[in-house]
Amino acid sequence: MQCTTSSPRKTPNTRQETGVQKVTIDQLVTEPAARLELTIRAGRDNLERFVLVPRIQKPGLAITGYKEQLHQDRVLVLGGTEVDYLASVTSEARQLGIDTLMEASPACFIVTRGLEPPAELIEACERDSVPLLVSALTSAELISRITNFLASQLSPRASIHGVLLDVLGVGILLLGKSGIGKSEAALDLIARGHRLVADDIVDIHQRGRDFIYGSGSGIIRHHMEIRGLGIINIKDLFGISAVRDAKKVELVIELAEWDAHAEYDRLGLDAESYKLLDVEIPVLKVPVRPGRNVATIIEVAARNQLLKFQGHDSAQVFQEQLNRAIAEARPRNFDMDPIE
Repeated sequence: MQCTTSSPRKTPNTRQETGVQKVTIDQLVTEPAARLELTIRAGRDNLERFVLVPRIQKPGLAITGYKEQLHQDRVLVLGGTEVDYLASVTSEARQLGIDTLMEASPACFIVTRGLEPPAELIEACERDSVPLLVSALTSAELISRITNFLASQLSPRASIHGVLLDVLGVGILLLGKSGIGKSEAALDLIARGHRLVADDIVDIHQRGRDFIYGSGSGIIRHHMEIRGLGIINIKDLFGISAVRDAKKVELVIELAEWDAHAEYDRLGLDAESYKLLDVEIPVLKVPVRPGRNVATIIEVAARNQLLKFQGHDSAQVFQEQLNRAIAEARPRNFDMDPIE
């Protein structure tokens, strides 16, 4: 018996709808989550300009006319050093630097520390309709905040049909065809003290290379549909501790109808993965039939996943113990003297 890994798979009924993510300059100014403390100094008529990449840029040598390392369509941040330099050079050198920056067609300029932008920069931004913003933050703080905001907003996103739960701190995404019992199993887990993140439609987005986070969608957040009962509000019924807004997806459990002719993993040695966006998540396939307490199985799966996070794989340990027992039970070969 060996632990094998299959290729990532998707269930036929599961949809992942993705699209190109964009952030407008207006969102940088008005979105409370950005926390950038921005005011508009020029280019007010083009605040719908898009930011398409999460990386910002400090102009560096481009402010002297050297444009080779200047990237197109970036947010350009000018701090005290850049403003002081532009104020100290001749008007010709200042104009050269500003013209070089404008050639890169930046998404916008942000001047930090509440400094007054050079008049030539204000004029150029008004002429070319490039937003020019001023922030009271220091350059380091602004760069940290805007990078985190853009990374979150521009990360790959999708919508998937399923139920997302926080079970013992493990983010579990339940998948399966409609009517298989996902919501009912989730309701049983919520009654036991676990937490609902989303039911029916789960909005997922990727953070970095290895993490997927899920949350509820729109007005159906914190609501569940139970056939025969209707729409219920989990937050109102069970309290604020029964819900959470977002959770990292750490385990996928696919519920499927019991098939007597199908082969199911009985040892837990066959590790499979499920691909969400560009991230592979461990997946378990749990057959459903009368008499099986699905909620208990899911809860135990969460506990087992916690053990794996700590480096203890129960199935692997059992296999090693079994292999040792088999090895010790083998008959030994004794050297015998030849019969004379």
